[in-house]
Formats: sequence, C-alpha cells, structure tokens
Amino acid sequence: MAVLTPEWTAFLYLVAAVCFILALKGLGSPRTARRGNLIGALGAVIAMVVVFLSTELDNLALILGVIAVGTIIAVPASRMVKMTQMPQLVALFNGVGGGAAALVALLELEHSVSFGAYLAVAFTVLVGSIAFSGSVITFLKLQELMPTRPIVFIGHAAVIVVLAVVGLAAAAIIVLPEAWLAGVGLGGLKWSAAVAGLGVGSVLGVLLVLPVGGADVPIVISLLNAGTGLAVAASGLVLNNTLLLVAGTLVGASGSILTREMAKAMGRSVTGILFGAFRGASSAGSTATSDRPVRSSSADDVAILLGYANRVVVVPGYGLAVAQAQHTMAELAQTLEAKGIEVVFGIHPVAGRMPGHMNVLLAEANVPYEALAEMDEVNPQFKTADVALVVGANDVVNPAAKTTPGSPIYGMPILDVQDARQVVFLKRSMRPGFAGIENDLLFDQKTTLLFGDAKESLTKVLGAVKNL
Repeated sequence: MAVLTPEWTAFLYLVAAVCFILALKGLGSPRTARRGNLIGALGAVIAMVVVFLSTELDNLALILGVIAVGTIIAVPASRMVKMTQMPQLVALFNGVGGGAAALVALLELEHSVSFGAYLAVAFTVLVGSIAFSGSVITFLKLQELMPTRPIVFIGHAAVIVVLAVVGLAAAAIIVLPEAWLAGVGLGGLKWSAAVAGLGVGSVLGVLLVLPVGGADVPIVISLLNAGTGLAVAASGLVLNNTLLLVAGTLVGASGSILTREMAKAMGRSVTGILFGAFRGASSAGSTATSDRPVRSSSADDVAILLGYANRVVVVPGYGLAVAQAQHTMAELAQTLEAKGIEVVFGIHPVAGRMPGHMNVLLAEANVPYEALAEMDEVNPQFKTADVALVVGANDVVNPAAKTTPGSPIYGMPILDVQDARQVVFLKRSMRPGFAGIENDLLFDQKTTLLFGDAKESLTKVLGAVKNL
C-alpha cells in the first residue's frame, strides 16, 4: 500500500531534482565538488525512498535482494578503485545506466498505447543498448584488456550503415500503429522488433567504439554518457516519471557540453573522433620507441635546476597519477616556495584520462587552488619560466600538435612548455604517451630527462633540493 500521497510524491521528487541541479553546480569547481557529490547522493536516496513509499511494488523481496547484491558489489569496488582507474569505473557505471534504461523500456512496451510512448520505447532501447555495449568497449580499452589502437576491419563502415538502417526499421515497427502494420503483413511484431533493436544497438555500440583509439577514448565515454542521459530521460516518458525525465535531461545536456569541450581541447571534431579511422586518421600512432640520443641526468642535477630558478611551471600528467606522487609533488612545490621560488601548476583540460583528473589529484594533496592555472592562463607564463617540470605528461605538451600536419594530435591545443628556458621530463621510459606518438621535445638540447617512477624520482629531487 502506498504511504505517500501524490502531492507528497511530487514535492519530494521536486526536492530530489533540485538536489541533482545543485550537485551539477557544485561539481563545476574543485572547491565545491565534494559537497556537490554529497548533495547528488542525497537526491538519489530521496528518489529511491519515494519509489518505495509511493508505489505498490510486486516482488518486493526480489527487488530488495537485487539492491543488496548491487550494494555488495559496488561499495568495495568504488572504495578500492585507484584514481587512475576512475574513468574506467565511470564508463562501467554509465554503461549499466544505459543498459538498465533499455531493458526497462523493453519491458514497458506491452503497457504502451500512444505514439509518444512507442517512440520513447524505440529511442530508449536503441540508444540505451548502444551506450551499454560502447561503454563496455571503452572500459576494456582504458583497462588495456584489449588494444587501445583503432580496430577497423574490411567493410566496417558498411556494416555500421546496414545495422543503423536495420535499427531504424525496427524502431519504425515499434512506433507505427498496429492496424497499419497488420495491413502490410507486419502485425504482432512490435515485441520482436524491440528485441531486434536491443541486439542491433548492442552490436552498433561495439562497432562505433572499436575504431576509436588513444587519447580519444575518454571523449567517447563522455559522449556515451550523454546518450545514457537521453535514454534515461526517454525512459522517464515511458514510465511517466518526471524525476527520471529531469535527471536524464541534466545528464544528457552536461554530457553533451563536456563532449564538445573535450573535443575542442583535443582540437578535433566529434565526427572525426568516431569516424576518423575510416579515413586513415586516428589518435593512435606507432608505439615504437626511438633510439635517438637524449640528455638524461640525475636527481641532484634536476634539484640544482629547480633550486636556482625564479619561476617553475609544473605540468602534471597521467604518470603522476599512476605513481600516486601527488603528495610528494606538493611537498616539493612547498619546499621551492619556501626558498622564494614561484611555482605554478599548468593544467591541460584533458590531462590524465578525464577533465578535472589532475585538479582532483592535486586537491587531494592540498595544493592550493590558486596555484592551479588552466591552459589559456599558464601558456603565456612559460616564456618567463626558468624551468618547466613535466611529470608523467607527454601528449599534452607535444609540439607536433602545432608543427606536424598529419600527426594524430595535429590541431590539439597544448601546453607550450617548449617556450621555457629549461624543460625537465620525469618519465619511466622513452615509450610514447597514450596517443602512441613520439615527442620531439624530448630530444631538444634544452630538455633534460630523469628516468624512473615519478614518486621515487620526486622523492630524490625533494631530498636534494632540501640539501641545497
């Protein structure tokens, strides 16, 4: 028996929707991100409780059992995941949302009676299944359980076109009136068409993401996230649930904006990201290492460069995150500042694996927000920097983005570390970055390389700086 009246249900749904809006607002800044996350979680709890108190649910024990299983799996997984693996977790969560929306729409097909409801079912089944399978592939690529390079086979594009046509045909069968379908011999096929749409969408998701490689994978995660949001919004229409409509629209809109901004930061179009491999262009290049000579040095040499500088610009990257070296990096910055040296952190919009990755990592180490400078702000400062210290970054500082037409990253805005008087790279090896291409800046006469794990190298440099 329902406990809440329709009026109370609508009011609490409104409260949950406001929580989601405030959560998005809070996530816009590192200062308020934690609070925004908590507000969003509160909104989700309110929404779930309202469902139980406002609806007469069948199979309550089964529902509670499934929730318990999900909790047992999700809580340890979320707590144990490393910061460097957060994009993979986001991809999985996103995929599950899209898949759930598609299955709910499929089950609600028999209760649909209007054109709008059938249209919402067709859209949710197709887009939700694409988001699910595509997100699984992005997870496998980022986790390196499959090649991160673009994977294209003969006739790949043609298969995508054929499947898209089949998917639209299945959607048409779902949407068109039963009487009209019966007149052309297709009566009673709505359920079969919905199941076919689910299967076609799942295959399409895989085929659309396989050609994406290298640094473009996180952008596709954002795009699929937007698709999941739209699928959830459409499922809100199917279920006549205003909160799902609001929440899905928020996710769809924010995901679309994020996709556009990430693509802009990478200097490429969304269509180029998805279909560039079919034209012979992609974000993945050769992974071969070069045998050209480089200038390597010791931690003591790097400490001398830093210790006698006036301004140092630090460029953090994925290697910093992998080594969990953010605390050591923060202590080094504090030590340099105590010696009267200005230290600024230059943050590329897509440094790491997702936007904000480096901001969150450095905030965790209590680096002041004022010390973090976005790309447009920090680029002019490199010309007056004595040392640019690049810790685990490669693609976002590669001059090929400006100088080499035809390069997979050509046109991508980069941090202009080549303008600094001295450049120091902390790298594990000469292997290229995630885009899989060589960085000519490594071989420049003013560049010094310190090989090793970022945390170990920074620890040695920190000790040497303190002894200066």
